Amino acid sequence: MSQDGLAGLVTRMLESMCRVLWGFAPRMIPHIVARLGPVRAVLWFAVNMPRLLRTMHVLGPLRTHLAAVAISLHNNCTYCAYGHAFALELIYLREHDRLFPVDARTIAEWRDLGPRELGHRLRSVLQEAGLHVEALWVDRTLALAAGGHRPVDADEARIVHMVGMIGRMNRIAVEAGVEPDEAQNPINKDTALKARYAELRAAAT
Repeated sequence: MSQDGLAGLVTRMLESMCRVLWGFAPRMIPHIVARLGPVRAVLWFAVNMPRLLRTMHVLGPLRTHLAAVAISLHNNCTYCAYGHAFALELIYLREHDRLFPVDARTIAEWRDLGPRELGHRLRSVLQEAGLHVEALWVDRTLALAAGGHRPVDADEARIVHMVGMIGRMNRIAVEAGVEPDEAQNPINKDTALKARYAELRAAAT
């Protein structure tokens, strides 16, 4: 099989995996395969995805997506910031039966903020949402993303892994100019919840 043929096969395989997991094929997949090569792309997913899913199980999906949002904004990545912020919005709506105070597209626009202002914005919106404990994680995550803080426990070590994994995704997305698509979580398959979300957002504008 030619290199192009292998790349096409791997792209379709990874897209199918994401459709099963999240209900859609991310626009990022072809760019990941092109950047890493088909074999390295498969290995990268095989090494990183199970660990990310374990982190989501241990820390919870909301905290995990919050960390991914903070890391992506730190790295100026609109694509990943939006995908994780939208997942966070849907999870928040499911758990609290109300909208998160700020929508994902607005949050994704915070990519150009400096570290101090970014931390302030994220803490403020989390406090407004009543997620006071999660607000504490913003500072920890941004410090780990900036390399100014060493992990002190297993939970922070999980965030450090995310810094590397999400950071790789961020670089590829920024360089390729990938436009946002959908929520990077199985909750994206909940069409009733997404319809409720759209209805509430429309009423709020």
